[in-house]
Amino acid sequence: MCCALSPRLRTMTPPIHDLAVVGAGIVGLAVAREWMSRRPADSVAVLEREAEAACHQTGHNSGVVHGGIYYQPGSLKARLCVEGARSMYEYCEHHSIRHERCGKLIVAVSSDELGRLDDLEARGIANAVPGLRRIRADEITEIEPNAAGLQALHAPNTGIVDYPAVARTLVGELTARGVDVRFGTAVDAIDAASPPVVHTAAGPVWAHTVIACAGLWADRLARRAGAARDPQIVPFRGGYLGLTRTRQPRLNGMIYPVPDPELPFLGVHITKHVTGDVTLGPTAMMVAARDAYSLRRFSWRDSWETLSWPGTWRVGRRYWRVGLGEIRMAASRRAFVAAAARYMPSLSLDDLDGTSHAGVRAQAVGRDGALVDDFVISRDGAVAHVRNAPSPAATSAFALARELVDRVTGTP
Repeated sequence: MCCALSPRLRTMTPPIHDLAVVGAGIVGLAVAREWMSRRPADSVAVLEREAEAACHQTGHNSGVVHGGIYYQPGSLKARLCVEGARSMYEYCEHHSIRHERCGKLIVAVSSDELGRLDDLEARGIANAVPGLRRIRADEITEIEPNAAGLQALHAPNTGIVDYPAVARTLVGELTARGVDVRFGTAVDAIDAASPPVVHTAAGPVWAHTVIACAGLWADRLARRAGAARDPQIVPFRGGYLGLTRTRQPRLNGMIYPVPDPELPFLGVHITKHVTGDVTLGPTAMMVAARDAYSLRRFSWRDSWETLSWPGTWRVGRRYWRVGLGEIRMAASRRAFVAAAARYMPSLSLDDLDGTSHAGVRAQAVGRDGALVDDFVISRDGAVAHVRNAPSPAATSAFALARELVDRVTGTP
């Protein structure tokens, strides 16, 4: 016996998709791919406000495939980073996308950092990071001749990749499989009705399931769907400086400092890229717009939301010294270089090539001032929101996509 359609469904003219994904960053695209791998006959739409994929966090990060060392054992980041790195390498190898497992060192340069290095080593072992080992000062220079420190952790499976190329490949793959990838389609709100409705500037889009991977704007979409304001995205700008190319490579992989355990930022590090370029960065400075790739970019709305959030002021009171240091590095290239010269003493201002770029980290901040240090996923019926997915979200994209699809489909 056929069930009668409700008046609302009878009057619908657009088709009802099986899945609508909001956001064509690497996580959103990976979600659509994961869904299609399980349900190849389904109708899937990906809605993206920009004219192309990977315009924000995916296209402005350091291009690192993280190993999974830093994250609290048992957290989503710890589990999904190691799994995601494996999947990322497999995808790049299958599609001939530039990547390299060049490895990285986390270098302790003072005795007070050795205890923190112990903690990182314990986390890495608990998270099953492949090949992780503790090395002495003489072994540091064997791996990175220009580096210096007391001890270090060597993570040989950490690598570099062209994430925008991964995103473009995903778009091509999805389009070939019949996914409706719509660029220039800004999403205004999501109505968690039955079925859910995604309201866009071009009109409503209906879908049985909606997964929002909206990055820098994730909290706004969640709030408009009725979710709590806590946690809220506060934008932190990460600046990078380029180094001149040398006849002999400056480094073989990447060199990182021992990070502050109270902060989710990893500090200024030296990174080789798949292009052969080398950069210093990123910094981590709170900024006045969610797309403040330039320090001159200002948004009244973004600034008001940041400044009216109680968590912002609590972060400021707790980390004001760190904030002053970030402002100093934004204002002084000498200070920026000095931060990296702690573990690569030969670096000087003369090594800069004059280029710079920046990304903006979508960092969730709790009302209590906590800098949320794990992926945050919320659900309202058939609608799921990724509320916090900064680094290592790109590394974890395929594993995070599996986690999201498992949750909305009820897969154990």
